[in-house]
Amino acid sequence: MVRYIIRRLLWVIVLLFLVSFITFFIFYQFPSADPAQLRAGRQPNPQLVEQIRHNLGLDRPWPVQYFDYMKRLVLHFDFGYSYQNNISVRHQIFDRLPATASLAIGAAVVWLLIGLSVGIISAVRRRTVIDRVAMGGALVAISAPVYWLGLVALYLFSSDIGKFHVFKGAGSYVPFSQDPSLWFQSLIMPWFVLAAAFAAFYARLLRGNLIEVMSEDYIRTARAKGLSERRVILRHGVRSAITPIVTAAGLDLGILLGGAILTESVFNIPGVGRLAYDSIQNSDLPVIQGTVLLGAFFIITANLIVDIIYAFIDPRVRYS
Repeated sequence: MVRYIIRRLLWVIVLLFLVSFITFFIFYQFPSADPAQLRAGRQPNPQLVEQIRHNLGLDRPWPVQYFDYMKRLVLHFDFGYSYQNNISVRHQIFDRLPATASLAIGAAVVWLLIGLSVGIISAVRRRTVIDRVAMGGALVAISAPVYWLGLVALYLFSSDIGKFHVFKGAGSYVPFSQDPSLWFQSLIMPWFVLAAAFAAFYARLLRGNLIEVMSEDYIRTARAKGLSERRVILRHGVRSAITPIVTAAGLDLGILLGGAILTESVFNIPGVGRLAYDSIQNSDLPVIQGTVLLGAFFIITANLIVDIIYAFIDPRVRYS
Protein backbone atom coordinates (compact mmCIF):
# COMPACT_ATOMS: atom_id res chain seq x y z
CA MET A 1 0.00 0.00 0.00
CA VAL A 2 2.79 2.45 0.92
CA ARG A 3 4.65 1.83 -2.33
CA TYR A 4 1.44 2.32 -4.29
CA ILE A 5 0.74 5.66 -2.57
CA ILE A 6 4.31 6.87 -3.23
CA ARG A 7 4.00 5.99 -6.93
CA ARG A 8 0.70 7.82 -7.16
CA LEU A 9 2.13 10.89 -5.43
CA LEU A 10 4.95 11.00 -7.95
CA TRP A 11 2.37 10.84 -10.73
CA VAL A 12 0.55 13.75 -9.09
CA ILE A 13 3.66 15.90 -9.55
CA VAL A 14 4.05 14.82 -13.19
CA LEU A 15 0.39 15.50 -13.98
CA LEU A 16 0.47 18.95 -12.36
CA PHE A 17 3.49 19.88 -14.47
CA LEU A 18 1.68 18.61 -17.56
CA VAL A 19 -1.47 20.59 -16.73
CA SER A 20 0.51 23.79 -16.17
CA PHE A 21 2.35 23.35 -19.47
CA ILE A 22 -0.85 22.76 -21.44
CA THR A 23 -2.47 25.83 -19.85
CA PHE A 24 0.48 28.02 -20.81
CA PHE A 25 0.60 26.61 -24.33
CA ILE A 26 -3.11 27.17 -24.98
CA PHE A 27 -3.01 30.70 -23.60
CA TYR A 28 -0.18 31.78 -25.87
CA GLN A 29 -1.06 29.83 -28.99
CA PHE A 30 -4.77 30.73 -28.94
CA PRO A 31 -4.95 34.16 -27.28
CA SER A 32 -8.42 35.66 -26.86
CA ALA A 33 -7.20 39.12 -25.84
CA ASP A 34 -4.05 41.04 -24.98
CA PRO A 35 -3.71 41.36 -21.18
CA ALA A 36 -1.56 44.48 -21.57
CA GLN A 37 -4.18 46.19 -23.71
CA LEU A 38 -6.95 45.24 -21.30
CA ARG A 39 -5.00 46.70 -18.42
CA ALA A 40 -4.22 49.90 -20.31
CA GLY A 41 -7.92 50.73 -20.65
CA ARG A 42 -9.94 52.03 -23.60
CA GLN A 43 -8.12 53.56 -26.58
CA PRO A 44 -4.70 53.25 -24.93
CA ASN A 45 -1.47 54.77 -26.13
CA PRO A 46 0.54 52.12 -28.04
CA GLN A 47 3.66 53.07 -26.09
CA LEU A 48 1.79 52.53 -22.83
CA VAL A 49 0.65 49.10 -24.00
CA GLU A 50 4.22 48.13 -24.87
CA GLN A 51 5.45 49.39 -21.51
CA ILE A 52 2.83 47.35 -19.66
CA ARG A 53 3.67 44.30 -21.77
CA HIS A 54 7.34 44.72 -20.87
CA ASN A 55 6.57 45.19 -17.15
CA LEU A 56 4.45 42.02 -17.14
CA GLY A 57 7.13 40.10 -19.01
CA LEU A 58 4.81 39.36 -21.92
CA ASP A 59 7.39 40.44 -24.49
CA ARG A 60 9.60 37.45 -23.70
CA PRO A 61 9.22 34.02 -25.39
CA TRP A 62 6.58 31.91 -23.68
CA PRO A 63 8.96 29.01 -22.85
CA VAL A 64 11.09 31.48 -20.86
CA GLN A 65 8.01 32.78 -19.07
CA TYR A 66 6.88 29.24 -18.31
CA PHE A 67 10.30 28.28 -16.92
CA ASP A 68 10.37 31.35 -14.65
CA TYR A 69 6.83 30.64 -13.49
CA MET A 70 7.55 27.02 -12.59
CA LYS A 71 10.79 27.99 -10.84
CA ARG A 72 8.93 30.43 -8.59
CA LEU A 73 6.16 27.90 -8.02
CA VAL A 74 8.44 24.99 -7.09
CA LEU A 75 10.95 26.94 -5.00
CA HIS A 76 8.69 29.48 -3.29
CA PHE A 77 5.11 28.23 -3.90
CA ASP A 78 4.57 31.53 -5.71
CA PHE A 79 1.78 31.66 -8.31
CA GLY A 80 2.81 35.13 -9.44
CA TYR A 81 0.75 38.31 -9.49
CA SER A 82 -2.48 39.15 -11.26
CA TYR A 83 -2.16 41.11 -14.51
CA GLN A 84 -5.24 43.13 -13.61
CA ASN A 85 -4.67 44.31 -10.05
CA ASN A 86 -1.10 43.22 -9.27
CA ILE A 87 -2.29 41.20 -6.24
CA SER A 88 -0.67 37.91 -5.30
CA VAL A 89 -2.53 35.03 -6.95
CA ARG A 90 -1.83 32.78 -3.98
CA HIS A 91 -3.49 35.23 -1.62
CA GLN A 92 -6.50 35.60 -3.91
CA ILE A 93 -6.98 31.85 -4.17
CA PHE A 94 -6.59 31.12 -0.46
CA ASP A 95 -8.86 34.02 0.45
CA ARG A 96 -11.62 32.54 -1.71
CA LEU A 97 -10.97 28.84 -1.06
CA PRO A 98 -12.95 28.70 2.25
CA ALA A 99 -16.11 29.85 0.46
CA THR A 100 -15.72 27.22 -2.26
CA ALA A 101 -14.86 24.50 0.29
CA SER A 102 -17.93 25.42 2.36
CA LEU A 103 -20.16 25.22 -0.71
CA ALA A 104 -18.68 21.97 -2.08
CA ILE A 105 -18.43 19.99 1.17
CA GLY A 106 -21.87 21.09 2.39
CA ALA A 107 -23.45 20.17 -0.95
CA ALA A 108 -21.67 16.80 -0.90
CA VAL A 109 -23.15 16.00 2.53
CA VAL A 110 -26.62 16.94 1.28
CA TRP A 111 -26.48 14.96 -1.95
CA LEU A 112 -25.03 11.87 -0.26
CA LEU A 113 -27.67 11.85 2.46
CA ILE A 114 -30.52 12.35 0.00
CA GLY A 115 -29.14 10.30 -2.88
CA LEU A 116 -28.16 7.24 -0.84
CA SER A 117 -31.42 7.25 1.14
CA VAL A 118 -33.60 7.56 -1.96
CA GLY A 119 -31.53 4.98 -3.84
CA ILE A 120 -31.84 2.38 -1.08
CA ILE A 121 -35.58 2.93 -0.60
CA SER A 122 -36.23 2.76 -4.36
CA ALA A 123 -34.22 -0.44 -4.71
CA VAL A 124 -35.93 -2.15 -1.78
CA ARG A 125 -39.41 -0.99 -2.86
CA ARG A 126 -38.92 -1.12 -6.60
CA ARG A 127 -41.93 -0.83 -8.91
CA THR A 128 -43.99 0.70 -6.12
CA VAL A 129 -45.46 4.18 -6.05
CA ILE A 130 -42.56 5.39 -3.88
CA ASP A 131 -40.04 4.08 -6.40
CA ARG A 132 -41.77 5.65 -9.38
CA VAL A 133 -42.17 9.04 -7.67
CA ALA A 134 -38.55 9.03 -6.48
CA MET A 135 -37.12 8.11 -9.88
CA GLY A 136 -39.42 10.59 -11.64
CA GLY A 137 -38.22 13.35 -9.31
CA ALA A 138 -34.63 12.27 -9.89
CA LEU A 139 -35.10 12.57 -13.64
CA VAL A 140 -36.44 16.10 -13.23
CA ALA A 141 -33.55 17.08 -10.94
CA ILE A 142 -30.94 15.74 -13.37
CA SER A 143 -32.56 17.58 -16.30
CA ALA A 144 -32.72 20.97 -14.51
CA PRO A 145 -29.62 23.14 -15.17
CA VAL A 146 -27.96 24.48 -12.02
CA TYR A 147 -28.22 28.13 -13.06
CA TRP A 148 -31.96 27.79 -13.84
CA LEU A 149 -32.64 25.94 -10.60
CA GLY A 150 -30.70 28.58 -8.68
CA LEU A 151 -32.66 31.44 -10.22
CA VAL A 152 -35.96 29.67 -9.50
CA ALA A 153 -34.88 29.09 -5.89
CA LEU A 154 -33.99 32.77 -5.51
CA TYR A 155 -37.32 33.83 -7.03
CA LEU A 156 -39.29 31.59 -4.68
CA PHE A 157 -37.37 31.48 -1.39
CA SER A 158 -34.92 34.39 -1.28
CA SER A 159 -35.30 36.74 1.69
CA ASP A 160 -35.01 39.83 -0.52
CA ILE A 161 -36.71 39.17 -3.88
CA GLY A 162 -38.45 35.85 -3.22
CA LYS A 163 -42.14 35.19 -2.95
CA PHE A 164 -41.56 33.37 0.35
CA HIS A 165 -38.93 34.98 2.53
CA VAL A 166 -37.29 31.82 3.85
CA PHE A 167 -33.54 31.79 3.10
CA LYS A 168 -30.80 34.36 2.66
CA GLY A 169 -30.58 35.67 -0.92
CA ALA A 170 -27.71 36.05 -3.37
CA GLY A 171 -24.70 37.98 -2.17
CA SER A 172 -25.37 37.19 1.47
CA TYR A 173 -22.43 34.83 2.04
CA VAL A 174 -20.82 35.28 5.45
CA PRO A 175 -17.53 33.53 6.35
CA PHE A 176 -17.74 30.84 9.03
CA SER A 177 -15.13 32.61 11.15
CA GLN A 178 -17.26 35.74 11.21
CA ASP A 179 -20.63 34.23 12.20
CA PRO A 180 -21.30 30.45 11.98
CA SER A 181 -25.07 30.96 12.17
CA LEU A 182 -25.22 33.44 9.27
CA TRP A 183 -22.71 31.27 7.36
CA PHE A 184 -25.08 28.32 7.60
CA GLN A 185 -28.15 30.36 6.66
CA SER A 186 -26.43 31.92 3.64
CA LEU A 187 -25.45 28.51 2.22
CA ILE A 188 -28.65 26.49 2.70
CA MET A 189 -30.08 27.39 -0.71
CA PRO A 190 -26.80 27.01 -2.65
CA TRP A 191 -26.23 23.63 -1.00
CA PHE A 192 -29.57 22.21 -2.09
CA VAL A 193 -29.40 23.76 -5.56
CA LEU A 194 -25.92 22.37 -6.20
CA ALA A 195 -26.78 18.99 -4.65
CA ALA A 196 -30.02 18.44 -6.59
CA ALA A 197 -28.57 16.95 -9.78
CA PHE A 198 -25.86 14.99 -7.92
CA ALA A 199 -28.36 13.49 -5.47
CA ALA A 200 -30.61 12.42 -8.34
CA PHE A 201 -27.72 10.80 -10.21
CA TYR A 202 -26.46 8.97 -7.12
CA ALA A 203 -29.97 7.74 -6.28
CA ARG A 204 -30.41 6.23 -9.75
CA LEU A 205 -26.90 4.76 -9.72
CA LEU A 206 -27.26 3.15 -6.29
CA ARG A 207 -30.73 1.86 -7.09
CA GLY A 208 -29.52 0.06 -10.21
CA ASN A 209 -26.45 -1.41 -8.49
CA LEU A 210 -28.35 -2.46 -5.37
CA ILE A 211 -31.08 -4.22 -7.36
CA GLU A 212 -28.41 -6.22 -9.16
CA VAL A 213 -26.49 -7.02 -5.97
CA MET A 214 -29.61 -8.17 -4.08
CA SER A 215 -30.03 -10.99 -6.59
CA GLU A 216 -26.56 -12.43 -5.92
CA ASP A 217 -26.03 -15.83 -4.27
CA TYR A 218 -24.28 -14.47 -1.17
CA ILE A 219 -27.33 -12.30 -0.42
CA ARG A 220 -29.54 -15.38 -0.47
CA THR A 221 -27.00 -17.14 1.75
CA ALA A 222 -27.08 -14.27 4.25
CA ARG A 223 -30.86 -14.46 4.38
CA ALA A 224 -30.72 -18.22 4.81
CA LYS A 225 -28.48 -17.78 7.85
CA GLY A 226 -31.28 -15.86 9.51
CA LEU A 227 -29.84 -12.35 9.32
CA SER A 228 -32.35 -9.53 9.53
CA GLU A 229 -33.39 -7.91 6.25
CA ARG A 230 -32.03 -4.56 7.46
CA ARG A 231 -28.59 -6.07 8.07
CA VAL A 232 -28.62 -7.93 4.76
CA ILE A 233 -29.38 -4.73 2.86
CA LEU A 234 -27.03 -2.35 4.68
CA ARG A 235 -24.17 -4.67 5.65
CA HIS A 236 -23.97 -6.84 2.55
CA GLY A 237 -25.99 -5.25 -0.26
CA VAL A 238 -25.12 -1.57 0.09
CA ARG A 239 -21.48 -2.28 0.86
CA SER A 240 -21.08 -4.10 -2.45
CA ALA A 241 -23.21 -1.65 -4.46
CA ILE A 242 -21.63 1.53 -3.14
CA THR A 243 -18.24 1.19 -4.87
CA PRO A 244 -19.24 3.23 -7.98
CA ILE A 245 -20.74 5.85 -5.63
CA VAL A 246 -17.37 6.29 -3.92
CA THR A 247 -15.69 6.80 -7.29
CA ALA A 248 -18.23 9.36 -8.44
CA ALA A 249 -18.31 11.17 -5.07
CA GLY A 250 -14.54 11.55 -4.93
CA LEU A 251 -14.26 12.93 -8.44
CA ASP A 252 -17.30 15.21 -8.11
CA LEU A 253 -16.06 16.67 -4.83
CA GLY A 254 -12.60 17.21 -6.30
CA ILE A 255 -14.09 19.05 -9.27
CA LEU A 256 -16.28 21.25 -7.07
CA LEU A 257 -13.38 22.13 -4.76
CA GLY A 258 -11.70 23.55 -7.85
CA GLY A 259 -14.68 25.89 -8.23
CA ALA A 260 -18.44 25.58 -8.72
CA ILE A 261 -18.60 28.39 -11.26
CA LEU A 262 -22.33 28.42 -12.04
CA THR A 263 -23.54 28.15 -8.45
CA GLU A 264 -21.07 30.75 -7.21
CA SER A 265 -22.11 33.11 -9.99
CA VAL A 266 -25.86 32.72 -9.42
CA PHE A 267 -25.61 33.20 -5.65
CA ASN A 268 -22.74 35.69 -5.85
CA ILE A 269 -20.46 33.60 -3.63
CA PRO A 270 -16.85 34.90 -3.64
CA GLY A 271 -15.27 31.53 -4.36
CA VAL A 272 -12.54 30.11 -6.57
CA GLY A 273 -14.98 29.38 -9.40
CA ARG A 274 -16.02 33.02 -9.63
CA LEU A 275 -12.36 34.05 -9.52
CA ALA A 276 -11.58 31.68 -12.41
CA TYR A 277 -14.48 33.05 -14.46
CA ASP A 278 -13.38 36.67 -13.96
CA SER A 279 -9.77 35.83 -14.80
CA ILE A 280 -10.81 34.14 -18.06
CA GLN A 281 -12.86 37.20 -18.99
CA ASN A 282 -9.80 39.42 -18.39
CA SER A 283 -7.20 37.03 -19.91
CA ASP A 284 -5.40 37.06 -16.57
CA LEU A 285 -3.01 34.14 -17.09
CA PRO A 286 -1.46 33.94 -13.58
CA VAL A 287 -4.91 33.64 -11.98
CA ILE A 288 -6.09 31.20 -14.66
CA GLN A 289 -2.99 29.11 -14.12
CA GLY A 290 -3.42 29.13 -10.35
CA THR A 291 -7.10 28.11 -10.41
CA VAL A 292 -6.48 25.40 -13.02
CA LEU A 293 -3.63 23.92 -10.97
CA LEU A 294 -5.78 24.04 -7.84
CA GLY A 295 -8.62 22.20 -9.60
CA ALA A 296 -6.22 19.60 -11.02
CA PHE A 297 -4.67 19.06 -7.59
CA PHE A 298 -8.04 18.44 -5.95
CA ILE A 299 -9.20 16.07 -8.69
CA ILE A 300 -5.99 14.02 -8.65
CA THR A 301 -5.92 13.92 -4.84
CA ALA A 302 -9.57 12.87 -4.69
CA ASN A 303 -8.84 10.08 -7.17
CA LEU A 304 -5.97 8.84 -4.96
CA ILE A 305 -8.14 8.92 -1.82
CA VAL A 306 -10.88 6.97 -3.60
CA ASP A 307 -8.41 4.26 -4.61
CA ILE A 308 -7.25 3.94 -0.99
CA ILE A 309 -10.83 3.77 0.32
CA TYR A 310 -11.52 0.91 -2.11
CA ALA A 311 -9.20 -1.34 -0.11
CA PHE A 312 -11.34 -0.83 3.01
CA ILE A 313 -14.75 -1.09 1.31
CA ASP A 314 -14.06 -4.08 -0.93
CA PRO A 315 -11.88 -6.87 0.57
CA ARG A 316 -11.11 -8.10 -2.96
CA VAL A 317 -9.09 -4.96 -3.74
CA ARG A 318 -5.40 -5.25 -2.88
CA TYR A 319 -2.53 -2.91 -3.78
CA SER A 320 0.98 -4.29 -3.93
